[in-house]
Amino acid sequence: MSAAKDKGVTVFKRLLGYSRPYWWRIVIAALASVAVGGMDGAMAYLVEPVLRRIFSGQDTRIFVLLPFGIVVLYAVRGVCRYLNDFYIRSAGQLAVQDVRNDLYQKNMKLGLGYFTRHETGTLMSRVVSDVSVMQEGVGSVITGLFRDGLSAVSLLCVIFYRDWRLALISFIVIPLTVIPAQKIGKRIKGLARHGQEKMGDLASILQETFSGIKVIKAFGLEEREVEKFKRCNREFYFFTRKNIKYEGLSTPIMEFITSFGIAGVIWVGGSNVMQGTKSASEFFSFITAMVLVFNPIKRLLASYNNMQRSIGAAERVFEVMDEEPSIVDAPDARDLGKASGEMEFRDVHFKYDDEYVLQGVNLRARRGEVIALVGPSGGGKTTLVSLITRFYDPTQGAVLMDGVDIRKRTVKSLLEQVALVDQETILFNDTIANNIRYGKSLASDAEVESAARAAFAHDFIVEFPDGYETNIGDRGARLSGGQRQRLCIARAILKDAPILILDEATSALDTESEQMVQKALNNLMANRTTFVIAHRLSTITHADRIIVLEKGVVAEMGSHQALLDNDGLYSRLHGMQFKG
Repeated sequence: MSAAKDKGVTVFKRLLGYSRPYWWRIVIAALASVAVGGMDGAMAYLVEPVLRRIFSGQDTRIFVLLPFGIVVLYAVRGVCRYLNDFYIRSAGQLAVQDVRNDLYQKNMKLGLGYFTRHETGTLMSRVVSDVSVMQEGVGSVITGLFRDGLSAVSLLCVIFYRDWRLALISFIVIPLTVIPAQKIGKRIKGLARHGQEKMGDLASILQETFSGIKVIKAFGLEEREVEKFKRCNREFYFFTRKNIKYEGLSTPIMEFITSFGIAGVIWVGGSNVMQGTKSASEFFSFITAMVLVFNPIKRLLASYNNMQRSIGAAERVFEVMDEEPSIVDAPDARDLGKASGEMEFRDVHFKYDDEYVLQGVNLRARRGEVIALVGPSGGGKTTLVSLITRFYDPTQGAVLMDGVDIRKRTVKSLLEQVALVDQETILFNDTIANNIRYGKSLASDAEVESAARAAFAHDFIVEFPDGYETNIGDRGARLSGGQRQRLCIARAILKDAPILILDEATSALDTESEQMVQKALNNLMANRTTFVIAHRLSTITHADRIIVLEKGVVAEMGSHQALLDNDGLYSRLHGMQFKG
């Protein structure tokens, strides 16, 4: 219990730390809060002398000026309240903006393994939904602490000044509200966390549905996906309903407990007035202050509930921020410079969790060589080339570039040496030119066009009304599969990296598109050390060496003809593809 409480306090302090750069906004809001809170106390205090002078002293001048004074007072109070709300909420928004930026930046620094372990929708929910809940908590709590807190303090001062005995009677019940408030706040925090998890599940379903809508419609499974979404949405409602229930209980419970204090004050104070030991104006001033003080206290309780909800969301956000990246630069890592392109895998082992995917791989690729990787699915081909880019690090052994372990080089300089063309054509909702320029942001228009020509993409690009400035839509939706692949190749050509990885670059294309893309790939591979993963063995007969991987082990190695003559696994795979 204590550990959970300490964790919550630590999380909220960390969250409030993001408000520190915007202290001047908080100071303005605090000063405005002092004015609002002070006016509440002043109004309650002035009730007694004003009523005494009007009704006992028959002061008609005060009576005439009173309505104007009330209007002016509320006008000034309204301006101060606006300044308080504006500056405290804008400070909270800026603080949460920084949280969202830091969270996104941290996501970008995490290794590829982290993204394979977590659903995309869940990660999106933490950046968007969880941070929004944090924003509500920061604004509500800071506003409560300054405005409602100061208002309550000023009114309490009036109450105790008027009659400390009655004040004790009215507030002797306040400690009794602490226990239910804490219990309710704890439940709200837990429900908020679970509710945000369910929101992440909803986001995951949306992400999968929208990205796979073609498959869903092709199989006529719209109703099944709708039912899955409804089921998840129902579970989200379950947690939200409980949250509403506990939030709804907090105010009635507090009002019921404090009613005993109010009843005691009316009984004792009313008796004093009737006995002549206290004037009616003094008692009315006390009652006014007491009634007014319960409003800021109730708002403080609501702020406490918001804080608990905010902490629940913040814990999920800070879990990501505290995640240690699996791939980092070594303390003595140096920039690689321009690599020649020589690669070596030296006794490389790699495992996911407890399952080995690569075992004892030894391979050396000389500058300009084309190395083809083939073998049954699950043999470790993609994992092997992923070690070149340090998407993962070997469990055992080393990957060397130009004779140096790549872990001794900075990740940024390493990635500058590698260009990747994947079977999944990743394009962005931007112009054609910017998609080609993605690997070299400062490239000129002439360089972009030259790369597009080398990738045999220029002709179809200029057919668009806006040419290179055409927006290709989400994931390149306006282009065919062959066109998307040629843009990816143009991007790799423009990057001009000495090492090239082709992962099933033509597997999803028809014969005509494949021939065009293969011509573009030939231009791309020229004078580069190339690793080609291919299931279509016809595309890698020209490779300098073919590596056959089976269950993470190098089963065979050699040229196309030598492996056919060897009559091993490669020969059997080749025979299966070209049978008949």
